[in-house]
Amino acid sequence: MGKINDECGVFGIYSKTTKPLARLTYYGLFALQHRGQESAGIVVNDEGVFRFYRELGLVSEAITKEQLDRLGEGQIACGHVRYSTSGITNRINAQPIVVNHVKGRMALCHNGNLVNSYELRRNLELEGCIFQSTTDTEAISYVITRERLKAKSIEEAVANSIDKLHGAFSLVIMSPSKLIAVRDPHGFRPLCYGLTDDGSVVFASESCALDAVGAKLVRDLEPGEIMVMDQNGLRSIKDHCNIVKPSTCVFEYIYFARPDSIIDGASVHDARMRAGEFLAEEHPVDADVVIGVPDSGLDAAVGYSRKSGIPYGIGLIKNKYIGRTFIAPGQTERENLVKIKLNTIRSEIEGKRVVLID
Repeated sequence: MGKINDECGVFGIYSKTTKPLARLTYYGLFALQHRGQESAGIVVNDEGVFRFYRELGLVSEAITKEQLDRLGEGQIACGHVRYSTSGITNRINAQPIVVNHVKGRMALCHNGNLVNSYELRRNLELEGCIFQSTTDTEAISYVITRERLKAKSIEEAVANSIDKLHGAFSLVIMSPSKLIAVRDPHGFRPLCYGLTDDGSVVFASESCALDAVGAKLVRDLEPGEIMVMDQNGLRSIKDHCNIVKPSTCVFEYIYFARPDSIIDGASVHDARMRAGEFLAEEHPVDADVVIGVPDSGLDAAVGYSRKSGIPYGIGLIKNKYIGRTFIAPGQTERENLVKIKLNTIRSEIEGKRVVLID
């Protein structure tokens, strides 16, 4: 079995009144589809009763109208879209994970990778834990659950778990009465929150998901921060903040995040434009046209063009029905997928000196 590495999207919403949260979560996940195309799942909490559904496929394929109707209304909900870069594709690895324990229920969504997952898993198995999936997320759920059995509250259990988790993790956790968001002390993966006009609190991997449900971005969670929303309002726990140097993953700005998102106060679009400008400064060339590779290379190509004065052109067309190809297992398969994903506009590039930005 290969090691599973996850690049995912997480979403959570807490409403003061009963609302069709399954649909709002669906819209949020749809906006985060670029972060995960392997599986999707939603859990709706209606006064402590959890209804959930997880399935393989894109959001629109995995979660049908009938499933949304069954999930129905509630006061709290969370959702997840998943990418795996190796290992087997299996429905059992879909999230959110739902855990039943003596103090109640918990739903967990995770984006990131634990560098000590093997050690955690081995120790937990030696202590009697039985794993059903091959993801880091199940290990995290066991760690938090074991702490919850000793703690007075779910947020205390989460805080006590952070020191045991090494690596990248942005979490959205739902208990029968609370919605919790957690960002690892390094801040490797993005996580933000916003507010809707009616006062609902929304947590998401990227701000584009807030826009999709009509929420306004308030700010990103600080590295190490725990935010808790319940009937008493929103509060922050910062005991794990500023204990290590923040290290946001640069891949988010270069490739992974949507250009209309804002991460840690910086526009992804602007960051890519600036990257293109820096490239033009560091590597000036004589050329006839600047071409960007859709979609993540387009912003940088515009930046390169503006800084260099070389005209920008649309030289590659992307098949919008082909998903992201960088995670395909094997060079031959990646090459075959690219052949059907991208095609050239010959008149834009034939006989020209081309700067290609990706």
